[in-house]
Amino acid sequence: MDLKQIQELIKAVNKSELNELKIKDGDFEITIKQKQEAEQKIVTVQAPQQQHIAAAPQPVAAAPVAEAPAAQPAAEATPASNTIEIKSPMIGTFYRSPKPGEPPFINVGDNINTGDHICIIEAMKLFNEIESEVSGKIVKVLVDDATPVEYDQPLFLVEPA
Repeated sequence: MDLKQIQELIKAVNKSELNELKIKDGDFEITIKQKQEAEQKIVTVQAPQQQHIAAAPQPVAAAPVAEAPAAQPAAEATPASNTIEIKSPMIGTFYRSPKPGEPPFINVGDNINTGDHICIIEAMKLFNEIESEVSGKIVKVLVDDATPVEYDQPLFLVEPA
């Protein structure tokens, strides 16, 4: 199973009402868990080989109305201004550049388009290139390079185009 497939699984679990998704095939095993309150994703990967998907849906109680904002997309408007937050899609270590010593993917003042690579998040020794879900101008970088980030933590402020 490649990185893109794992990222798509995380997005699918986030948008679904599943609490947990387990995939096992020989030595390969991946578990994606979702907390009801914090919407946190935990991904465990061992010796990638062939893929075999076995989803075990579990009933989910209806969430109270107050929890509804926690399930919004990775990019959403902040109430104080017309900027949009680009949030971390996973737990890991945030990197602004593709390799040490190279220039960052984006800087304050740069214009970005949907699909542009904006950073890397390392999780479980896998380097995940994060793509922008919005177009606009980078107003602020909210995370220092090589620091840990949590799921749904704001990474960048973008002024929409």
